Amino acid sequence: MTQRPAFPFTLDEQLCFALYSTSLAMTKAYKPILERLGLTYPQYLAMLVLWESDDITVKDMAARLNLDSATVTPLLKRLEAQGYIERARGVSDERLVYIRLTKAGTALKRAGREVPGEIFCATQQTPDFLLKLRDDLTRLRTTLNDHNES
Repeated sequence: MTQRPAFPFTLDEQLCFALYSTSLAMTKAYKPILERLGLTYPQYLAMLVLWESDDITVKDMAARLNLDSATVTPLLKRLEAQGYIERARGVSDERLVYIRLTKAGTALKRAGREVPGEIFCATQQTPDFLLKLRDDLTRLRTTLNDHNES
């Protein structure tokens, strides 16, 4: 039987803390940019999903964001109150709730296009570094999700 190597145990040596604190810093960088759009970070993520593919179910939105429907619903209610989306029950299956962009939600996409560039500047990193980091983190998330499902 192979023995596991000894892993560091201090806070600053933990992968989980590096990911957590970086996530907080990233969200903080987004905050003033998104405030100009009238969106919170979770609302921005939801709008990104809708700007990619409008007229989807709450279930599909939740899956795309790696969240459960109960977490997504209050977020969608706030976006609806802001006039960016509308929710409607399915015609053939009333259990399904569809989310559609309104004209205001579609128009917001134009301003939203500026966000990635501003965040890129805030990171002060090269495009190659950021693309590799994104791909590495996506691979890590997939591996952890697979592990958690087994």
